[in-house]
Amino acid sequence: MSMNYTIAIANEKGGVAKTTTAVSLAGALVQMGKRILVVDLDPQSNLTLALGHIPHHKEMTIASVLLNSEKISNAITQTQIENLDLVPSNSELGVAERFLPVRKNYDTILKNSLGGFLDYDYIIFDCPPALGAVTLNALTAANLLIIPTQAEYFSAYALKNMMAAIRQVRSQNNPMMIYRILVTMYDSRIRAHRTLHEQLITTFGKDGLLETIVEIDTKLRESPIIGIPIMHYVSKSRSALQYRALAEELIENVGEMEEKTFA
Repeated sequence: MSMNYTIAIANEKGGVAKTTTAVSLAGALVQMGKRILVVDLDPQSNLTLALGHIPHHKEMTIASVLLNSEKISNAITQTQIENLDLVPSNSELGVAERFLPVRKNYDTILKNSLGGFLDYDYIIFDCPPALGAVTLNALTAANLLIIPTQAEYFSAYALKNMMAAIRQVRSQNNPMMIYRILVTMYDSRIRAHRTLHEQLITTFGKDGLLETIVEIDTKLRESPIIGIPIMHYVSKSRSALQYRALAEELIENVGEMEEKTFA
């Protein structure tokens, strides 16, 4: 695997555990000896908060990179976890949807910002719940798109627009981007969850879905308050084990996934 393997975590549907997945996957990869950079692309700054930083205290953020052409290396800050670094966000990013599209080749700004030497194994983008200019930048820069999806109707329905966005990005700037759907907040006791999970497998095939499923776990709601990933907070919790399984699945399959694309 080449350096700086980039993963975007996106879904236009909110409340599907995008930020939780970004933080938890990063924490699991760090425990496996990887150096990780997470990039908060949401003006709500939930990822920044979940890693123990106060958004409005940050002078240099991802908004500085996207809107003011600042080097991304200047916006990197350390977290409490060794080998897990953060590019924070704040409310300034809220104007990006208005100002980015007027710039030439605006959808490649984030990708181009990664062109310098960044000593990380994985870079993870936590996207806002919208398919606008910021998310488009993340998809253009990503080797892999992970789409967290609840096994519920509205979350599954939102995948239609995600597939359209994938086709757009592949046709324009990133033909090799691949995607995988991650089922989150799953409860096997609920019949509707089991049914929709089966429908997702039928629709996207086993190659379109990650094998790991993340179940509901109240401990996941507590770890952002502490400001560290779940596996550093309650290492033997259900979700910590499942996000470790996700990290293992990604590491095992990155080489194989790079060789394939799925429409």
